[in-house]
Amino acid sequence: MSDERYIPETLFDELGFRMSFAAEKIVFQGQGELQSLVLFENKRFGRMLMLDGATQVTIADEFIYSEMMSHVPILAHGHCEEVLIIGGGDCLIAEEVLKHQGMRRCVQVEIDKAVLDFSKEYFLEWNRPFFEDKRVESVIADGMHYVADAKNHDRFDVIIVDSTDPQGPGAVLFSREFYEGAKRCLKAGGVMVTQNGVPFFQPDELVGTMSIWRNLFGDPYAYVAAIPTYVGGHMTMGFATDDKALRAVPLSTLEERFGAARLATRYYTPEVHKAAFALPRFIRDLVEKDRGKA
Repeated sequence: MSDERYIPETLFDELGFRMSFAAEKIVFQGQGELQSLVLFENKRFGRMLMLDGATQVTIADEFIYSEMMSHVPILAHGHCEEVLIIGGGDCLIAEEVLKHQGMRRCVQVEIDKAVLDFSKEYFLEWNRPFFEDKRVESVIADGMHYVADAKNHDRFDVIIVDSTDPQGPGAVLFSREFYEGAKRCLKAGGVMVTQNGVPFFQPDELVGTMSIWRNLFGDPYAYVAAIPTYVGGHMTMGFATDDKALRAVPLSTLEERFGAARLATRYYTPEVHKAAFALPRFIRDLVEKDRGKA
């Protein structure tokens, strides 16, 4: 296969390397309202979506990311009924959220309508529940503006920030102003999770988030998952709450909640949930960097 048939991921250009994925078929390539999109078929990863040169989702391993971003905070919370998703235009995290029968409301805020329309056309085989479930409220808006303008009664048990990396329209979702607004949208005892990149290559992403969270939340921390698409080892998910008990839910309780939810998962288990918070030393050092400083 010639070089012209390979799609490069340019996210790590400044670190001196690129990854390329062989494209057996270009399904779509074009420009959304805010981002460039390319959807293609790869022999190993299946259908893949890139935005602005960064891989967002592959059908082969999306279940790892989607399950860990959704089931960890929901089952840690234990009584989650309302979830806010910022980003997540592929609607695959929302699909996992909606598997919880106790869920009454799922609001998804996506900045680029073209991404949502695109997902409905090309990912409907996987995200159909999002478009058919009456519990869903889909909002086309800037996530920053949404949390800043949320009415006083608009509060959520769990907030999931499924953002791109801190570049382009996704950069603001790593700012102090966004996190302050998001916290105002949390109910007492609520929890927010975020994607915080691959710390082996993107340490500043995790350090920056934690440095902001220390002044906002009683228990700012992170957990990890191994996702093949996101090269570099562990991927970190930020975990922010004022209820320190949520990070230490006993395994027996998680098993009980998981059993009651009757979830069919491929990666998440209560044991994996507990183990995900046991951070490798270098990641824990990033989480705790500058702890105690003003």
